[in-house]
Amino acid sequence: SLKKVRKDSTVLPICITVFLSYLPEAGQYSSFFLYLRQIIGFGSASIAAFIAVVGILSIIAQTVFLSILMKSIGNKNTVLLGLGFQILQLAWYGFGSQSWMMWAAGAVAAMSSITFPAISALVSQNAESDQQGVVQGIITGIRGLCNGLGPALYGFIFFLFHVELNELPPDQTSGKKAMQDPSDERAIIPGPPFLVGACIVLLAFLVALFIPEHSKASSTRKRSNIIGSTLSDSQDRSSEEDIEPLLQDSSV
Repeated sequence: SLKKVRKDSTVLPICITVFLSYLPEAGQYSSFFLYLRQIIGFGSASIAAFIAVVGILSIIAQTVFLSILMKSIGNKNTVLLGLGFQILQLAWYGFGSQSWMMWAAGAVAAMSSITFPAISALVSQNAESDQQGVVQGIITGIRGLCNGLGPALYGFIFFLFHVELNELPPDQTSGKKAMQDPSDERAIIPGPPFLVGACIVLLAFLVALFIPEHSKASSTRKRSNIIGSTLSDSQDRSSEEDIEPLLQDSSV
């Protein structure tokens, strides 16, 4: 099954897309709230409100907008749209230096949460019936791998740009104003890992463009249905032909 999945022209780009899109997301989860507190200047109450608002918007995006988009533009285009929102979100986090920019980027991040449900629907639509469990397991394994690599990647990039994200008491960060020194290198690019993540997701977007619109599985199902219908029709005709001579003999 793994060999079939690896050679599948539909499932392979989906798996690569999952890896390239979830790697920055996993790194973001590990460091984003420390970044908001120490670099942007969010307090504990602001961070809690940010989590609540983005969570509510994500629920709305996945329950309302996701179904509308999948019906109107299809699964593949919904994945591409979600990746586009993720690129915009990460770039905004990378260049943003004010709190209102983080709130606006959070709304975009909520819309980017439609990506993985759309990918799961795409797998269900495109994968063969005997391979769907294997593919879903591979995708889950890829996400688990990214949960380990993503934080390491973000931590390494923060280290390269001399950005320290050590936990501080709330009273030392609540009144902090970010980017006070215009000569600071972080004033131009406050969040370098997020920009690197945006570039990685851009690669995922390019890979997702090569996901076929119509899968081999769906075409195989159509062919099997057509063959089944023709066989049933031929059987009905043969049975009718077998019955007709008996009727003629009885009349004689």
